[in-house]
Amino acid sequence: MLDQIEKSIAAIKPLNEEVYARANRRLAEQARPAGSLGILETASARLAAIFGTLDVRLTHKVIVTCAGDHGVTAEGVSLFPPEVTPQMVFNFVNGGASINVLGRHAGARVKAADLGVNYDFDPDLPIFHKKVAKGTANFARVPAMYRKQAEQSVAAGIEIVNELMAEGPMDMLGTGDMGIGNTTPSSAIIAAFSGIAVDKLTGRGTGIDDAALANKIRVIEKALQLHRPDPTDPLDVLAKVGGFEIGGLAGLVIGAAAAGIPVVCDGFIATAGSLIACELAPAAKAYLFASHRSVEAGHVFMHERMGLEPLLDLKFRLGEGTGAAVAMELLDAATRVLCDIKTFEEVAIRNAQKNQSG
Repeated sequence: MLDQIEKSIAAIKPLNEEVYARANRRLAEQARPAGSLGILETASARLAAIFGTLDVRLTHKVIVTCAGDHGVTAEGVSLFPPEVTPQMVFNFVNGGASINVLGRHAGARVKAADLGVNYDFDPDLPIFHKKVAKGTANFARVPAMYRKQAEQSVAAGIEIVNELMAEGPMDMLGTGDMGIGNTTPSSAIIAAFSGIAVDKLTGRGTGIDDAALANKIRVIEKALQLHRPDPTDPLDVLAKVGGFEIGGLAGLVIGAAAAGIPVVCDGFIATAGSLIACELAPAAKAYLFASHRSVEAGHVFMHERMGLEPLLDLKFRLGEGTGAAVAMELLDAATRVLCDIKTFEEVAIRNAQKNQSG
């Protein structure tokens, strides 16, 4: 498993700098004020550098929603019971969830993946069956998982990318999550890497009240003191205070980057997975786009650590990949901004020809 991770990390190539420079020149020469389309410009240039062409077409989009349960819910950190996680997986399969609706609108295929749901799904259920275990342990008492399980979860995400590519072309991958209680490990992950006080990084998740929020902060602080995750060792952080679906999300980013495929990550939990990926493989960051900034307190600190600027701020706090789906439509627009807006020279040439014909 570790070999698979290391091989994928080694396979990540730098972006095409020549095409990146050409893209930026074209953007600067377009018939409009320089920089006037903001983030769409920077996104379009990076997409061009990923694909090696100015005319990028994001025809085949996939969103993978990784699911897992968390033993730390025993500490009362979530408003909803863990039984909701498998129920939502069935909703994804049946096409009735928020991500299904927004994914269809974006022209993206949505697939669920079981990384650690505390439920026995029928093997014929059309999801990615990658269960590491039936939920993590309660990290308020013991580490969330064994290190080998952390490696397995990341490797599973890489395997999902490979399986998707075997099914057919994929131009963009969106990452999303489902797992009751998973804002707690996500807050713990950014706290472990950054050293920022837990109370500045921890939000209300599904909408817990003040007393439950104070308890959630105490639980995370206790876990960090008890297990002392090593910020220089991302797999140690994942193993001690992470989640199986978070490891899977990290693997999706690494696997896609290794295949030269851009990734648009969703909210707080998906970004925690992306953070693990980028700490393991800094080169993967070039392939990563932040879809939005959620209302979770720690999300901004994750973006700052990775140097990512989110495309949107819609006050989302759902997960599932919903922000990634909406952002995919903006990235589609970004590709057209680069390729289709005429330069001053092109406009002048066309006008000159028109005048001559008149």
